[in-house]
Amino acid sequence: MSSFRRLWERAGSSALGGPALHVGARHVDVEGGVCQTLIFTGYPREVTAGWAEPLMSYPGQIDVSFHVEPVPAATAATRLRKRRARLESAHRTSAVQGRVEDPHQITAAADAAEIADRIATGRGRLFRVATYITVHAPTLEALEGELQQVQALCASLLVDAVPSTFRALQGWISNLPLGTDLLKAGRSMDTDAVATLLPFTSPELVADLGEATVVYGTNTHSNGVVAWDRWCGGLDNHNSVILARSGSGKSYFSKLELLRSLLVGVEATVIDPEGEYIRLAEAVGGTVFRVGTPQGRLNPLALHQSPDAFTNRALFVHTLVAAMVGELSATEKTVLDRAVITAYAEAGITRDPTTWNQDPPVLADLAAALEDVANDGAVGEDQARIARELAGRLEPYTRGSHEALFDNSRNTRMDGHLNVVSLKELPDEVRTVGMLLALDATWRQVTTASTTRPRTVVVDEAWLLLQEPAAARYLARLAKAGRKHWVGLTLITQDVGDVLDSELGRVVIANAATQILLKQAPQALDRVAETFQLSSGETHLVGSAPRGCALLVAGHQRVGFAPVASEAEHQLITSDPAELAVLRDEESDASNTAADEDEMSGEE
Repeated sequence: MSSFRRLWERAGSSALGGPALHVGARHVDVEGGVCQTLIFTGYPREVTAGWAEPLMSYPGQIDVSFHVEPVPAATAATRLRKRRARLESAHRTSAVQGRVEDPHQITAAADAAEIADRIATGRGRLFRVATYITVHAPTLEALEGELQQVQALCASLLVDAVPSTFRALQGWISNLPLGTDLLKAGRSMDTDAVATLLPFTSPELVADLGEATVVYGTNTHSNGVVAWDRWCGGLDNHNSVILARSGSGKSYFSKLELLRSLLVGVEATVIDPEGEYIRLAEAVGGTVFRVGTPQGRLNPLALHQSPDAFTNRALFVHTLVAAMVGELSATEKTVLDRAVITAYAEAGITRDPTTWNQDPPVLADLAAALEDVANDGAVGEDQARIARELAGRLEPYTRGSHEALFDNSRNTRMDGHLNVVSLKELPDEVRTVGMLLALDATWRQVTTASTTRPRTVVVDEAWLLLQEPAAARYLARLAKAGRKHWVGLTLITQDVGDVLDSELGRVVIANAATQILLKQAPQALDRVAETFQLSSGETHLVGSAPRGCALLVAGHQRVGFAPVASEAEHQLITSDPAELAVLRDEESDASNTAADEDEMSGEE
């Protein structure tokens, strides 16, 4: 032993580039800390699968190793026969001497007989199993505290754990990933017992994963991988809600999911109020549609090819005008409907689908049609007055400061693999109208475009839309009818209270089979726990989760996870101002360097 120790300490000395070791009676001093190894000497008699998993999720720094060595069948039969003979002999001797029966002895004999029967019939094999735990700590004092907690955990599992006294070095080596067992403190177990000991069961999701599976991150309980497929047939719908307080990482996760969904063939449309998805769209060759700019003009009167396009456009104009000027009375709706039909007729468009290829009217043409209705002697004075009033109230959108939003007859097609509708350039005065136009264009694209791939509609900062009844109705309709069109709605919001207070918001949540809960504000924690039926542990998790960590709720399945992004993904999805400033500086430097090289090559 002494020669082996001297050889090991010489090989592991810092002079030769390895860690310096100091071996004590029970612990080993390694550079940076101390450690001690515990040996399992007793196991519970009855266990379930994964009973040792709490050791894997212990929050301290420990190493756990299982050394499993198969025993040949002939050797196993001989050992079991001798074991049963000893137990039976001891039992008979105790009976002859009149001593009280030992229940442990009787149980051991029954277990040995059962294992022998399994091996004889080929239903199992015998293994020699050794389990060791090495506990690490920075100091001896801290090590004592960690050892007490680990031994208490082992005691709760009905496991006897003793220190490897005078064999501390062998214990440390046995827990290294070398497959070497120097302690040789194993116990005989059959196949079933070994299978339950291995910690391959943990709080993981159980679902049918298909081609659209996306890796969300790592399991916070088991360090396994959390992968989820919103499009699998086992779910009621393809919708998802992401709820969190501001700054908890909801947009970061949603962009990560979006980017990975694109990689597996999912088409996407994003309603982006703050322009956060523009960098991502430009990097992956998506289409950016900036509402409020000359390139992002929308025509609410533009028709699309569907059997009821004419009627749907007329009804949407009613919804849009109500958002512009306020709720309409029955008479105002009648006058507006007549003006819509007149505006289409002036453009050569009727209910006949063969006329729908003509250039459609714009909002200014609708205002002119209202003026025509007002000057039409066939209508009554009351309707004429209402027509003039409506035309006047629409003037800011037809001749005033908001005219540029509607002065294009044709809409830009949103038929790319990623379409981002940015509302960042919209003034607050017309933001509601712009959001309604964006939702309408998205709904038309979803319901009319033919595709062989799943599609998702991402609505960021959804609380802005849920405040407007018309926009909220669009979201509720998309949540309910999206599955028919192979579409999943992703609703992201930081104002959980507004969602839960809104009837249509609750409808969207109720129709979301996938629910992602990041850190919640203390004021909303109780309502979130009640709405999603969280346990006390899950409530604590979403109330104190680190930034980015989340709880995935899918029916009865619950799992905590932490998103993990590569460096390339992180640069595309981060919204940290400091990181974005560094990225802009690097891009500027690279651009200047390229320009200088071009100039030098030109001079040459």
